Amino acid sequence: MNNLLPSRREVLLSSGGVLVAGSLKGTVDALSQEVTAAKNPHKDLMFRTTDPRNGEPELTKLVNSWQTPTELFYVRSHAPNPEIEVDQFRLSVEGLVRRPGTFSMADLMKMPSHLTTATLTCAGNRRSEYNSKEYQNVPKVSGVQWEAGTIGNATWEGCQLAAILKRVEVLENAKHVWFEGLDQIQKNSSIIGFGGSIPLEKALVDNGPGAPLLAHQMNGQPLTADHGFPLRMVVPGYIGARSVKWLGKIVVSDRPSPNHYVANAYKIVTKTDPLDWAESGPIYRFPINAAICTPKSGSRLSAGAIELTGYALPTGRSHSQIKDLMISADGGRGWTRGKLIGKKQDFCWQLWTANVQVNSKTTELLLRATDSSGGLMPARIPWNAKGYLRNSWYRLPVEVS
Repeated sequence: MNNLLPSRREVLLSSGGVLVAGSLKGTVDALSQEVTAAKNPHKDLMFRTTDPRNGEPELTKLVNSWQTPTELFYVRSHAPNPEIEVDQFRLSVEGLVRRPGTFSMADLMKMPSHLTTATLTCAGNRRSEYNSKEYQNVPKVSGVQWEAGTIGNATWEGCQLAAILKRVEVLENAKHVWFEGLDQIQKNSSIIGFGGSIPLEKALVDNGPGAPLLAHQMNGQPLTADHGFPLRMVVPGYIGARSVKWLGKIVVSDRPSPNHYVANAYKIVTKTDPLDWAESGPIYRFPINAAICTPKSGSRLSAGAIELTGYALPTGRSHSQIKDLMISADGGRGWTRGKLIGKKQDFCWQLWTANVQVNSKTTELLLRATDSSGGLMPARIPWNAKGYLRNSWYRLPVEVS
């Protein structure tokens, strides 16, 4: 499989409505100022909404390479892409620190740069499955009706969050680090930016692929606007909501962020009364998950041996790897072991392939996986009101003749 990377011009053309200004390590230059983004620059994505922009790739394209090309990387936004001029951009760092301050992009570029390849996945990946006949006696789950494509594995470059926190000198009573985006989301009668927060212990990780980054590049090119230009968080092992795009502020605190997307969303709740919200903590680490990407759902197949491909993502823990991956064509009575292929790396998905026998009685293909940290995909998971963390057996309907 090829590690497909977008060209420099493709990155600039996918700016998604932002007029780029200034310079960024010599790669964002006068050409970027002349680019008017196409109405739908990501022609390879299926957009569930366009205002704001929310799109995922076809699964058949998603597994063509271990490193996801930028144009095939899912887009998740809660408001229109903000317009940001690099020369005027400032990141503020404040809260429980001895030396609060602001950083320009030039300041950030002078700090030691790190590369990490990590998989990001939306907490709502596979959400549409919660509205299947399996859950007939519960309310339908609202929100973007994602299939299994809100996941991607990219190489990110930037300075470590731990290095920034060392500069500002975190105080002894700090416990959490908040991130605030520069997007403008209409929420009730006010305008807010998308926010996230992570425990201080995770923020201070400064070695290995699990270290959170303030990323300015993706797959060797400047971030596109859809992916947070000019600066975003990347928090390996955590749900995508914690990797805040268009990062504008970091706050060190003794508690999780009060932002709506920490305090009231991205939680597992089965009811929506205030007590249920209050008792439920924010989602941080993603669980094991996997999907069949080829053949397509609903495919008409000939009886006999067929080849399947897909992805499997281990639990977001350090050193967690996919341990076993099994496919059934007879309702779970018999199982065939899949073959893991491509690279095996911490905080990254793994691709797989399998040859399975199907016959006229086969109506669906089932997929389950386990990982080395004890994660497993159960046959069924309970319904939750926001449709998060769907990681039960993946079911692919097919017709066999």
